[in-house]
Amino acid sequence: MELLKNTLASIKPADEDAKKKAKERLDNLTKPIGSLGVLEEIVIKMAGITGNIHNKIDKRNIIVMCADNGVVEEGVSACPQYFTKILTENLIKGYTGVSVLSKLTGTDVTTVDIGVNGDITLKGVLNKKINYGTKNITKGPAMTRDEAIRAIEAGIEVADSSCKKGYDILGTGEMGIGNTTTSGAVLSIFSGLNPDATCGKGAGLTDEQFEHKKEAVEKAIEINKPDKNDPIDVISKVGGFDIAGMCGCFLSAAKNRKPIVIDGLISSAAALCAVRLNSLAKEYIFPSHLSKEPGAIYMMKEIGLKPMLDLEMRLGEGSGCPLAFQVIEAALYVMDHMATFEESTLDKDVLIDIR
Repeated sequence: MELLKNTLASIKPADEDAKKKAKERLDNLTKPIGSLGVLEEIVIKMAGITGNIHNKIDKRNIIVMCADNGVVEEGVSACPQYFTKILTENLIKGYTGVSVLSKLTGTDVTTVDIGVNGDITLKGVLNKKINYGTKNITKGPAMTRDEAIRAIEAGIEVADSSCKKGYDILGTGEMGIGNTTTSGAVLSIFSGLNPDATCGKGAGLTDEQFEHKKEAVEKAIEINKPDKNDPIDVISKVGGFDIAGMCGCFLSAAKNRKPIVIDGLISSAAALCAVRLNSLAKEYIFPSHLSKEPGAIYMMKEIGLKPMLDLEMRLGEGSGCPLAFQVIEAALYVMDHMATFEESTLDKDVLIDIR
């Protein structure tokens, strides 16, 4: 618990002076004010995170938390539970979507077993296992409060290590059959929305299975009665080890003043938990894309952030992060290489017309 407490206490606000200076430079670049839209917002936010007007991303890492969910017993997923272990191993082998996109963008991937229901001996998988999957949330809590804290702290440890290794930006991803169900439950608790709004069909459910999934979320909330004012209670009762681990990653990034990217629905649930634990964490988070999952838009509203892309993706794994890294790098490149009016050689009369 001490690591979590110290991390929460160490998170500081963004550097407002650096943000102001970044905006001043952006407003003086040879373009209409605000014409680069979200790219300008990214530059300003990055300045607030690092305290520097000019920033570069040389090293990128996506942390993928892998864990099983006991609620799969209820038939909430079209995929069998053992797929989690297979796909976790495929991450290391480079076969998955996030593996391919990361290779394209020169991004490293850290694969973490934080709760897979099985032993993984494949070299390259970081063992932070809290337990062999969570319990069935329709019958009781997913995990103990102690396990939830340990899982959050495992995420802090992994992200802290990445920051020490010199990574300039982090991404979050997950692998776990059934985790759209746990994410829907987390969102329903924090937002007050019913599962009709927070849940989707995940990995290809039939209409009948989808109705059962929503019923499972309702039952889990009714039985466990999570306290929405206590994010750890929410995680422990209806969340997953993957959500808890990624929550720790978001808190670590904020503590270390590093930007961190949300992938889709499940990592949004983790980000929401982090922001509820410390609202300042939001200042260090960039959402990558708007997931095709119906609950994604409500996740963004609860967190108070706006995704930079809308590609109708719903793969998970962290697959949206490499794409977001490219957008962020483009924004920073503009800041570094576009001239201000004072630096340019354009005629003054032309400059007045442009502005």
